Amino acid sequence: MSQFDTIIIGGGPGGYVCAIRAAQLGQKVAVVEGRGALGGTCLNVGCIPSKALLHASHLLHETHTNFEKMGLMGAHPTVDWARMLGYKDEVIGQNTKGIEFLFKKNKVTWIKGWGSIPAPGQVRVGDEVHTARNIVIATGSEPAGLPGVTVDEEVVVTSTGALTLRSIPRSMVVIGAGVIGLELGSVYARLGTQVTVVEYLDGITPGMDLEIAKAFQKILTRQGLKFVLGAAVQGVERTGDQATVRWKLRKDDSEASLTADAVLVATGRRPYTAGLGLEPLRVAMLPRGQVQTDAHFATSVPGLYAIGDAIAGPMLAHKAEDEGMALAEILAGRHGHVNYDVIPGVIYTTPEVANVGRTEEQLKAEGRAYKVGKFSFMGNGRAKAVFQGEGFVKLLADAATDRILGCHLIGPAAGDLIHEVCVAMEFGASAQDLALTCHAHPTFSEAMREAALACGDGAIHA
Repeated sequence: MSQFDTIIIGGGPGGYVCAIRAAQLGQKVAVVEGRGALGGTCLNVGCIPSKALLHASHLLHETHTNFEKMGLMGAHPTVDWARMLGYKDEVIGQNTKGIEFLFKKNKVTWIKGWGSIPAPGQVRVGDEVHTARNIVIATGSEPAGLPGVTVDEEVVVTSTGALTLRSIPRSMVVIGAGVIGLELGSVYARLGTQVTVVEYLDGITPGMDLEIAKAFQKILTRQGLKFVLGAAVQGVERTGDQATVRWKLRKDDSEASLTADAVLVATGRRPYTAGLGLEPLRVAMLPRGQVQTDAHFATSVPGLYAIGDAIAGPMLAHKAEDEGMALAEILAGRHGHVNYDVIPGVIYTTPEVANVGRTEEQLKAEGRAYKVGKFSFMGNGRAKAVFQGEGFVKLLADAATDRILGCHLIGPAAGDLIHEVCVAMEFGASAQDLALTCHAHPTFSEAMREAALACGDGAIHA
């Protein structure tokens, strides 16, 4: 039996960040992870490998659409799928080994195996029981799936199987127009796959600012993706190396179907807490399967905490990391805190889409007086020079105080640009504060300043 100050179950972004921070603050820490590699879903079968494929497929797309415009002539490259997957796997390995190095550097113990909690203060891994004053559930999430749809990870796949398809499919149906479905759908569309996205709701990317979502759908449509909206999937049937998706349109109950070489089920994710033994401990749970916690991430069982996808809130790696750091601070007697009003979201297509704070629809529903500053990337010299003039920045500010309430943009490097507004919001800045801050020229970030100027007397280059 080993004794620790804190044992964290799960080595994903929330778990490993919590472990490292707790160790830095003087605790004896262990992480229980049975995957065989640290990093969780994000590093192994999620955000990191998908970004590798997004990058590779974007470069291929550039060779076909923009190279000759720049005088780069010659034969277009062909795709060696096996080597592309090898590149993706190499990226995964570099990142997971990096976490192992950080564990050694910070003296964090990796207990390899799957953990359960037989009693408060105890974690069982295999035949061994380890004890700790604090136990943290950081077990992440898994694909939610659809009733009646059997996933085989060969033809009918989740995001995990979509990263390891044996070949590039000629056609693909993506069920779900959320972040995962659109990112992976974009990858295969660039590789030549005919991609059709089937979505239950009447628009894509639920919860996104509606104006941005509509512009995003138009851009993806021009890139070759097809959309069937307001469609309730009735079933998926595999026949040989293909599968047929059947759906019913909600507006008139008309039925249709489509057969494809691959079907990606991207209907969201659910907390993964199976096998932990939470029910015998009487751990309070929320209706959607999350572990119930208070403002300090404590569960209903003393000494047991939970963070990340296992609890309420957006299922984002950086949200889990923030919670992991905050909890480590709390366990060390400090004042850890997460500002849930300033958690950005990013979709890594080309162009990228990013957001933080309130949407215009939310502000209208709240009856709040606001003003809007918008600026198109067509007015940004750097964006036009690299063929990324599509999209715009939309900044929302309080009508009376000018305090920034939210920002939504679609355009080049949106996932990096959004953090300028995150920092501004964290410090309670106004749109004028952003507008009066000098931005280097020529940069994509000038579009952010122009949108802030548009909240006042007007943008310069609009």
